[in-house]
Amino acid sequence: MGLISLLISLAAEKSLSSPYWQFNFAFGHYMKMVRQQNFHRKVTGTLLPLLLLAIPVSLTYLALSLVEDSVLNLVLSTAILIVCFGCVKTRDTYKCFLQSAFKGELTTCDLHYQQLLTDKSLPNYGFGQTLIWLNYRYYISVMMYFVVFGAAGAVFYRLVCSLDEQQHQLKIKDPESAAITDVYAKVLFWADWLPVRLASFGLMIVGHFSKAFPIWLENITQINKAPQCILIDVAQKAEDIMVDDEDCTAEPCLLVKLAKRNVLLWFAIIAVLTLTGTIY
Repeated sequence: MGLISLLISLAAEKSLSSPYWQFNFAFGHYMKMVRQQNFHRKVTGTLLPLLLLAIPVSLTYLALSLVEDSVLNLVLSTAILIVCFGCVKTRDTYKCFLQSAFKGELTTCDLHYQQLLTDKSLPNYGFGQTLIWLNYRYYISVMMYFVVFGAAGAVFYRLVCSLDEQQHQLKIKDPESAAITDVYAKVLFWADWLPVRLASFGLMIVGHFSKAFPIWLENITQINKAPQCILIDVAQKAEDIMVDDEDCTAEPCLLVKLAKRNVLLWFAIIAVLTLTGTIY
């Protein structure tokens, strides 16, 4: 069932661009409800962020557990996975970047790039490196959590990502806010710990294995290294990025192709594991 859901979701995600199919739409309504119920006054300390994580994940798990019909369960799981997959805003930014680059509007390209870094609260990596990280965050990691933990796992991962991004935005707008917490960052770090090492292994397989393997081997032993650093370090070695300095589209296009090959690799791995009965 999981394989069928993945296949349908990957095929349908890009065509369902309506806001109702975007995770940010559901997340916005969820946070609006939290504010209306004054959760921040009723619950304090570490319990609040843990509760904000637990409620949607638990409801998703319980709702699907109560559905006995396998076909309906498949439909609901697939719908949830489609919502958790991808990010239309990121994809649109990438398209706008390429369009501006082809027109020679380098200043506009830089504006799109800076906007993406701000929206996703990311360090100052190159545009292509940023895209390969976001491909992991919105596709590969969600796939892994869905396959292992079901739809509730996919909801958990996307929710903790969104809550962490919200914290970064809050730190910029109001550094003294009492709502600032590092709980989400810590949870997300460990949520990414194994998936990012598996994803970087995939980049090594679909890219230049001999060049990327030493970097991957070195990174898996560095327990506290930032997940994005691990993925980007391996990606840079897995793909030859010897391009014209004046061509700002070359690096992003090469790394996006590498990321897409990685998604296909992990889909194939999941398919083999499903067909052999290792996972269901």
